[in-house]
Amino acid sequence: MTQGAGQVPAVRTDTVRDFRVPAYVHQAGQEPAADTGQDAAQGELPEAYTPTQRDLPVINRGDTVQVHVTPAGEPAGTSNGLGPLYVVGDVHGYLDELIAALREQGLIDEEGDWAAGNARLWFLGDFTDRGPDGIGVIDLVMRLSAQAAAAGGYCKALMGNHELLLLGAKRFGDTPVNSGAGTATFQAAWLLNGGQKSDMDRLQDVHLQWMSRLDAIELEDDHLLVHSDALTYLEYGDSIEAVNDTIREALTRNDADECWDLFRKFTKRFAFRDDGSQAVQQLLGAFGGRRIVHGHSPIPYLLGEVGSEEGEDSAPQVEGPHVYADGLAIAMDGGVTMAGKLLVCQLPLDN
Repeated sequence: MTQGAGQVPAVRTDTVRDFRVPAYVHQAGQEPAADTGQDAAQGELPEAYTPTQRDLPVINRGDTVQVHVTPAGEPAGTSNGLGPLYVVGDVHGYLDELIAALREQGLIDEEGDWAAGNARLWFLGDFTDRGPDGIGVIDLVMRLSAQAAAAGGYCKALMGNHELLLLGAKRFGDTPVNSGAGTATFQAAWLLNGGQKSDMDRLQDVHLQWMSRLDAIELEDDHLLVHSDALTYLEYGDSIEAVNDTIREALTRNDADECWDLFRKFTKRFAFRDDGSQAVQQLLGAFGGRRIVHGHSPIPYLLGEVGSEEGEDSAPQVEGPHVYADGLAIAMDGGVTMAGKLLVCQLPLDN
């Protein structure tokens, strides 16, 4: 399968210097700039808004474990008859890389159709933006969902901050929103964060409906699945069902300011780094599970393995997911947008 018809493949960003970082980005832990009333495009956006940037704080190598994931042969299912569990990190429009990774794990065949029987596959969000074919990615996930269900398994997906961003850009465009730091718009934020015109041109009602109905958090085999490595989910309910219902209802109301606040909170990150095991335990205590599995924060940033402004040619070395926060958190964003790796792995991990 190839990228979307008529689309010109985008050149992958091979070092982080090519990311356009707006002036409003703050270091984690810093106080936000005072409200100046400036437009978002001129340097002001919301408190705690943290898009990917070169100078994000990093975790020391000693705090993380990088797990090499080998292709699965014939993995055993669970004692209750469910098939093996797989998770997919952030895809960001890299359809060809996604297809290759799913094939490597035996989840799809050479035609791109479901080949995993009763296996369970979860995507952790962020299907679009930055890469060349976000709509193609969504179309594939939707098709695999139907095929997996027919085979006795399932393919499901979580809500990422880029789904919220694309929904907002389509629904509200240049409508000013209350950012908490001057005026902002979804359209400006979407463009600043890798929005692709080809995706917007091909976006249909079926894609919008699918994105707006995604869950934000789920529990599978003692793994608490989320997109963002943040405590955001605690603000929306005291149970998984309550969180998912609250977020879906917020999107249904179609209020620009409310949707912006939701998007802003989903962009928060790094709650589990350093002494973050306590934050992980907060979420596990509230929603259940033995480990958190998340995307959102690229592993190359967590390791400090990114190219330099001076032009290093070496790509980030990502072999598999990372286990950190005293073994309680698993990071799954392999940094495909910066020449890292699109990760698909089976849970549980050995360590």
